[in-house]
Amino acid sequence: MTKLFTPSHPRSHRAKSRCPSFVRAFGVSRLRSTRAVVGVVLMAIALPVAAQDIAITNARLVIGDGSAPVEGGTVVVRGGKVVAAGAGVAVPAGVEQVDAEGRWVTPGIVAAFSRVGLVEVDAVPGSNDRAAARTRFAAGLDIAPALNPMGSPVAVNRASGVTRAIVAPSGSSNLFAGQGAVVDLGDDMDMVTRPRALQYVAFGEDGAAKAGGSRAATFLLFREQLLAARSYARDPAALAQWGNDAMIQRADADALVRVIDGTTPLFVRADRAADLLNILKLKSEFPALKLVLVGATEGWLVAREIAAAKVPVLLSPLSDLPDSFERLGATQSNAGRLKAAGVDISVGVFDDDDAHKMGYVTQYAGNLVGLSRLPGASGLSWDQAFAAISSAPARAVGMDGVIGSLAAGRVGDVVIWDGDPLELGSRPAAIWIDGKRQSLTTRQDRLRDRYREPGEGALPKAYDR
Repeated sequence: MTKLFTPSHPRSHRAKSRCPSFVRAFGVSRLRSTRAVVGVVLMAIALPVAAQDIAITNARLVIGDGSAPVEGGTVVVRGGKVVAAGAGVAVPAGVEQVDAEGRWVTPGIVAAFSRVGLVEVDAVPGSNDRAAARTRFAAGLDIAPALNPMGSPVAVNRASGVTRAIVAPSGSSNLFAGQGAVVDLGDDMDMVTRPRALQYVAFGEDGAAKAGGSRAATFLLFREQLLAARSYARDPAALAQWGNDAMIQRADADALVRVIDGTTPLFVRADRAADLLNILKLKSEFPALKLVLVGATEGWLVAREIAAAKVPVLLSPLSDLPDSFERLGATQSNAGRLKAAGVDISVGVFDDDDAHKMGYVTQYAGNLVGLSRLPGASGLSWDQAFAAISSAPARAVGMDGVIGSLAAGRVGDVVIWDGDPLELGSRPAAIWIDGKRQSLTTRQDRLRDRYREPGEGALPKAYDR
């Protein structure tokens, strides 16, 4: 039986990153040349970490589907997948046991909307691939080749308990921004769980600016491009015949055909209630559209219509101020009112450094729990709030059978917390992604440890040797 570290030293047994520990184990003095060091480090990076067969027992177990926590629960992961979770689950023979010691055990957080992997430093263009403002392509853009699993925000967000993220582009030269992906935040080079998992488009003020200056132009351009894609699907040769008069590039048409037939969910950013209603009406022209509303700051004003259309909403609870004319109806009770009306809501951190600070989503969800206790306000129960950052985002992107909960058959993304995960002071004590134990150490941790007690000449200025 493996025991976790004691609560008084939550970081003392953290797994170190593979490369530095490998070098330390052998000792730099025993590596006879720089070439040998490089070879060993590269080999350590390349070697895959095998999924562990584990049973986490004695847990305050959260399945993530909106049900209440299970006291004394067990979750079993084999071959990178959850095979059982709940009370009274038997531990198979030969499976490593980890005693959670009564701590909270949950599925990994699913970031509902992010740019992780696309951005290293926001102010440095060369490290920022969130938008392609000068390209002639739009809907056909695929962010997957631009994702960087070695970027420092990946480890930072992983250490906060985020194991998967829905990543969307910010924009292009056209109305459509391109195709997003679902990614994992594991410590390896294989980041993409599902490429081309969504198409992203902005309506409202942002969309109007792209389309020519008004919302009328936005809706017209949207319809025209989808109609052009539909014509292309019926007769691909027609696109070549249109020549310079074509409304759309071939790559964009291919991508939008998958939107029209419902293969690819369409994430639509809009905030004003009137815009939201007009977006819902698009389904009358394109009935197979799988719409997902992003933002929906005034969604509570049209909550019944959104619920009737069975369209999920990704929102930020902190979008609660009338900071623009399309958000005059902003309120902290937006999430609670939408949920009460029957809307499937997910909580995200967009508009608040969504590349580096996805871990804030637990605080956002916790705020909604606190809000439910205020007279006259509408928030979420604890169980609803946690589902809004786990299984609900998975449903929105069409992957609820794969990620987002500890139900059997889902990926083995499991987090053990040192306290209530929705409380501000709680942190992950251990994390598995696809059944593989993950390091909780970040670059910030290593810099802190290096320079906490600096000695004259004791360390180089920058890198390990």
